[in-house]
Amino acid sequence: MASTHSLDMGDSPPPHDVEKQTQVLDAQRTSRESGFFSFLKVKQGEVYEIDAEKNPKWYQRLLDAGAEENGIKPIPLSQRTNTNYDNMFTMFFTCLLCLLPIPTGMLATLTFGMRLRDAALVILFFAMITCTPPAFMAVAGPHTGLRQQVQARYSFGLYLATIPLILNAATVTGFSLVSAVVGGQAIASLNPDNVSVNVGIVIVCLISFGATLMGYRALHFWERWTWIPALISLVIAVGCGGKYLHLQSDVPPSTAPQVLSYAGLIAGYFLTFGGTASDYFVYHNPQKASKLKMFSYVYLGFFIPSVPLLILGAAIGGAVPQVPSWAAAYEISGVGGVFYEMLTPAGGFGKFIMVLLALSVIGNIAISMYSVALNCQMLLPFFARIPRFFFTIAVFAVMIPCSIKAAEQWEESLENLLAMIGYWAGCFDAVLIVEMLVFRRMDYSSYEHAIWNVGRKLPSGLAAIGASILSFGLVIPGMAEVWYTGPIAKHTGDIGFELAFVLTALLYLPLRSLEIRIRGHL
Repeated sequence: MASTHSLDMGDSPPPHDVEKQTQVLDAQRTSRESGFFSFLKVKQGEVYEIDAEKNPKWYQRLLDAGAEENGIKPIPLSQRTNTNYDNMFTMFFTCLLCLLPIPTGMLATLTFGMRLRDAALVILFFAMITCTPPAFMAVAGPHTGLRQQVQARYSFGLYLATIPLILNAATVTGFSLVSAVVGGQAIASLNPDNVSVNVGIVIVCLISFGATLMGYRALHFWERWTWIPALISLVIAVGCGGKYLHLQSDVPPSTAPQVLSYAGLIAGYFLTFGGTASDYFVYHNPQKASKLKMFSYVYLGFFIPSVPLLILGAAIGGAVPQVPSWAAAYEISGVGGVFYEMLTPAGGFGKFIMVLLALSVIGNIAISMYSVALNCQMLLPFFARIPRFFFTIAVFAVMIPCSIKAAEQWEESLENLLAMIGYWAGCFDAVLIVEMLVFRRMDYSSYEHAIWNVGRKLPSGLAAIGASILSFGLVIPGMAEVWYTGPIAKHTGDIGFELAFVLTALLYLPLRSLEIRIRGHL
């Protein structure tokens, strides 16, 4: 036995030789993977690191020009250095201080036939409630360094997270279409005989493309300052045309189904931000400001611009049938046409204000397409290897023709979008909030960077998907759409989003507990 042991030891290289051979193999492997493919490779648990030497020269020149390098890789704490926490306010304040909320507000009076007072109360009350989930979820950005849909993997799993990922990308793109259409209508209203809405859409999208392409720093710079001309323009427009806003259509008091159905649209408007909220704050330092401060910045960023503009939209919608010039302009150029009529007393200066109003939607489109490009990187493992800006180009190439198509059936497209997204967004927000509050007990360190793209160490996602699907057992009967009205909704109006949020949260508790017990870890 002794001689055999000696022989075995003799056949094995000494430890230092093993180490040397390993180093040689690693060097050979690195050589084979060098160049562009090594640059694109994303390893399991790999986090974002700044390493200019590994980048191709063309790419490094783009980064030197100010473009953001990172896509979906987690941001280590050492690189979360941004302490401009007011950016957490201006990011959403600016993107929502534009024409986008106006058509959503108009649906209350123009489509649902509600009184202005009733519409205003619904907007105020449900905004107060539904601004809370996305603001809460946004705080996770600085504390985890994870993009929102990457964070979702810690509940939905690596593979099943693709389902909410696709829904989120479609939803955010839908909102961008609305913004592009509204901006295009505003540009077309300046000269409807020679400039079509389609041309206006292309102009708005191309300008938005620049900020989206450059990424994080460019977005924050744009959102930090461009609210100023947008606010001034909106005040001037209301000052010029506000004298007609009191001419509201005479309609009966709003019914419960009207109130709840429109409340579902408002919920869809705000809850959808839960799918992207942390994307814009992953470089903020979590140690220099309290969670309450961060939450307040984001919450007010949603609430302050949206509520007044939604109510303004409701007032405009109620007045459009009573003001012939507004009604005619709305038929031709939509919301943009109405604002053009409002600014007619200002003459040539009014046209300049219209241009500023048209450009106000750029901030909304830019951050939306930024998140969609990130979502695309998560669809397939290989996509994570492709730099974000390639997806930005592809997304805009798709978005422009889709916006033009959406403009053909404007009100129907907007109503269907806002109604449908409230359902899945309610499920998604409920899962991530319960995960954070109950199972991780607000311990952001439990979102380990080492497993962000390791399927076997992440949850299976069956609990999250199961809770979401099971909730639709009551969501579907509570839906009220143009193409379907459930038996519950016939008596109550659309209560789908409320049921989606509450039922998903309740169902996720036992299902996730069972999943943790079976797998033995979070």
